[in-house]
Amino acid sequence: MADDRKSFYAACVQMRSGLDRARNLADALALIDEAAECGAQFIATPEMTNVVDRKGARLLASLPDEAGLEEITAFAAAAKHHRAWLLIGSLAVKLGAKAANRSFLFGPDGEIVARYDKLHMFDVDLPGGESWKESRLYEAGDDAKMVVTPLAKFGLSICYDVRFPRLYRALSQVGAEVLCVPSAFTRQTGIAHWKTLLTARAIENGAFVVAPAQGGVHEDGRETYGHSMIIGPWGDVLAEADNDAPGVIVAEIDRQAVVEARQRIPNLALERDFEIFIINQ
Repeated sequence: MADDRKSFYAACVQMRSGLDRARNLADALALIDEAAECGAQFIATPEMTNVVDRKGARLLASLPDEAGLEEITAFAAAAKHHRAWLLIGSLAVKLGAKAANRSFLFGPDGEIVARYDKLHMFDVDLPGGESWKESRLYEAGDDAKMVVTPLAKFGLSICYDVRFPRLYRALSQVGAEVLCVPSAFTRQTGIAHWKTLLTARAIENGAFVVAPAQGGVHEDGRETYGHSMIIGPWGDVLAEADNDAPGVIVAEIDRQAVVEARQRIPNLALERDFEIFIINQ
């Protein structure tokens, strides 16, 4: 349960994961160490921390199921070593013919306290011929997750979920104070929408947003935007990576700011059900 502590420090780990899972793991662990050295008690890594590979057959051939993922053991040990809450934004996990895009939240004792499978699949055709069909490779999740910890109440999501505000509204209405959006945003959509979407989710829910990102040109040829962000419940940017390079950003999360924002703008409590009538002329 969340306790009475007023604030804590959160960190976003920005990465540039490639095809080699062992190398990605080593890179992630080094950045987690750096975040812990900065005093972070909550550390979040981006979507696809363990591998970024758009070639489905090659990816599936390289993946075990969850029980065989050595990354889980390593991240559990890191959380326990640093006595930190560690959100691995997502790992690719083999399910059979497809994979899961799955977040793992580890407690300071190294135990997994929550899993979340990405709800919304990134199936888009962008200008310039860029096309993504995530549902061909990944199985969508069915459930939202809000996790009550001694630090805060965390709402889980992954990347493309950020374009579906109903998810964040529902999480906030059951008490989420920090909305986590680990991502691998394409450069094209990141330039256009990344900061706007994250800021909107913070403001409309009176919540903190913690958004660690992948950034740069990856081995599989994709290019992600980077610019990891931590945003306050009034829409103020508390920390931002100004590039797409691997690194760490840290900001203080003051839970009282959520209380104050929701008192000023009590829209979560004032939302009303309604019907839509279509009028044809």
